[in-house]
Amino acid sequence: MRTELAVIGAGPAGIAAALAAARRGTRVTLVDAAPAPGGQYFRQPAPGLGEGVPQHGGRTWTRLRDALAASTVDVRPEHHVWCVERESGGLTVHALLGPGQRASVELCADAVLLATGGYETVLPFPGWTLPGVVTAGGAQAMLKGGLVTPGGTVVVAGTGPLLLPVATGLAAAGVRVAALVESTHPARLPRHARALAGKLPEAAGYAARLLRHRVPVLTRHTVVRAHGEDRLTGVTVAALDTRGRVVRPATERLLPCDALAVGHGMLPHTDLAETLGCRLDGHAVTVDAEQRTDVPGVWAAGEATGVGGAALALAEGHIAGRSVAARLRGTTPDPDAWAPAARVRARGRTAAAALHALHGTPSQWGEGVPDDTVICRCEEVTAGAVREALALGAGDTRTVKLLTRAGMGWCQGRMCATGVAAVTGCPPAPARRPFARPVPLGVLATQHHRTTSHEHRPRPEEGSP
Repeated sequence: MRTELAVIGAGPAGIAAALAAARRGTRVTLVDAAPAPGGQYFRQPAPGLGEGVPQHGGRTWTRLRDALAASTVDVRPEHHVWCVERESGGLTVHALLGPGQRASVELCADAVLLATGGYETVLPFPGWTLPGVVTAGGAQAMLKGGLVTPGGTVVVAGTGPLLLPVATGLAAAGVRVAALVESTHPARLPRHARALAGKLPEAAGYAARLLRHRVPVLTRHTVVRAHGEDRLTGVTVAALDTRGRVVRPATERLLPCDALAVGHGMLPHTDLAETLGCRLDGHAVTVDAEQRTDVPGVWAAGEATGVGGAALALAEGHIAGRSVAARLRGTTPDPDAWAPAARVRARGRTAAAALHALHGTPSQWGEGVPDDTVICRCEEVTAGAVREALALGAGDTRTVKLLTRAGMGWCQGRMCATGVAAVTGCPPAPARRPFARPVPLGVLATQHHRTTSHEHRPRPEEGSP
């Protein structure tokens, strides 16, 4: 199949980009791994579950959903993109189909827009692998998509703005939220108040809901261990100093619970961008004022270019879609045409930078992780094994990986890379994964057969008369 623009990711950025390009005459195909568009932010209950339940996203989602349904955008759900290749005729998107992901399909496009979103990071602590411990985003996805909760009594912990909607959402669903545990010190807020002025009404709304549901809030605290045998029975939390170390054992307190929703911020999904050779700025894809990457024909928008929330993603997606539509027609886009979106983008990026500085991971976190704590769940590598690798001379996370197998399992380091970096004190090394997700060998064999058949196909002048 061929299209002019392939948009990968049907969250806020992807939908905004697809609509903006399609309205200007571009043939757009929107692919996403989920059964329906929306992404994590606009995730809706499964069909049959959401009857009579207020839909997530409110009027913004209703407007986007109706516009997408009325547009010419070809929406392809349950397309799990595992690779994007640059070829002489453009770009080829490879995707596994359906829940089973056993077959692959190719989509050829003149341009590709990466709206691949972000993923949560969790720093390890004793007991974090117990049943009942989920990521904060995982708890939110369960509630939004399945109308279920991870437990009856939940502690929400970690750092970052995601904790607020998770805690208030669970409380509104009837869950007893035993505490919201945030490692950030509130004294750091005033220095970022100006940049976050636009976020204050939203934060005040969350604070009012926490108060209404009587959710205790513990700032400058963290979970130091989770308890239980077959499943979670409680967590111990303790106060932190300014460097992220536990202040005194006397500050520890036990919070009985049957579920823990924990998260320590988010990082951009950049697997496809890295495979294409796009330049990164830290963890994020580098883009220009039009949301173009440094790879011809490839744009990026949303969390892939820096985690900043739905409003920023919508603005970036709109700008990217208009830019693609103009460039594919051989014209230079007029930035004045998207000036309102550019202003939203500027404010959003300023606020995102402030939130990142405010909710940064405690710098001394790794020092307090006991040796017997599992860091890499796939390969069952402990913090002690990682430290042994350092003692053997490992000076970066890649060498630690080679010596311990940390990051060589099913998730290919997506879950443990942050934890390994925290324990080693080394910055995470570039992933450089050839594929964005596991691919069946049968699919790879088919791709190889097609490639070799094409390479050895006789040219017309070489065939017999």
